[in-house]
Amino acid sequence: MKIEVYCTLEEVKRFLIESTCKNKLPPKYAGDKRYLFERRQEVGKVYVEAEYKRDVEEIEDITVIEVQNVLGITYRSRSGRTNLIWRQIYGELGKLEGEASGNTIVNLLEAGIRNIRVVKEDRK
Repeated sequence: MKIEVYCTLEEVKRFLIESTCKNKLPPKYAGDKRYLFERRQEVGKVYVEAEYKRDVEEIEDITVIEVQNVLGITYRSRSGRTNLIWRQIYGELGKLEGEASGNTIVNLLEAGIRNIRVVKEDRK
């Protein structure tokens, strides 16, 4: 289903951790706003666009990065049923939109992201 929701960068980070690396990412990175992570293979990709980005550590298929002023995040699930993009609107607030599976909706709710709007497509 196609969704859109306004949420913070921290909420998106919690969602990404829940969806991709809950058991891999050390707590020192999970709780620090300076750090995000990327998964660079095409299947299950997580890509971060930021004004400043530096690789810090590789943990299996996850690359921990230090970031400043995140402009956008692209997430593509391994199953291919979810493809979401978060874009910064102002400061830490942004808009997350795209295709989401039922499992992704559960993970969004677990991360504290509420008021998810299902976008209905016009049928001709």
